[in-house]
Amino acid sequence: MNSYLTLILGMTLVTFLPRLLPLITLSERPIHPLFRRFLLYIPYTALGALIVRGVMQASSGMEAATFIGVGVAAACSWYQGGLILSVFASIIAAYITLSM
Repeated sequence: MNSYLTLILGMTLVTFLPRLLPLITLSERPIHPLFRRFLLYIPYTALGALIVRGVMQASSGMEAATFIGVGVAAACSWYQGGLILSVFASIIAAYITLSM
């Protein structure tokens, strides 16, 4: 049990440090407008990476729920711009479609 705890703590440290160091070192520096615009597109690309794979592997009988979920996610992402809201809205839309 002790070796698992050491392993988990080591993996936590290795994962956390590369995310923490840029935050600390770059938090006071101004961001170039072109780079800021690039960062604004990350929710759309992350949404695409998360959902498109699931669409391609949809089980039979779930095609309608899959496409409705993707449509709702695309609309929420386009109008709201948030990743979390888009994913939750698509999950709810797919669930409602499947329960009908």
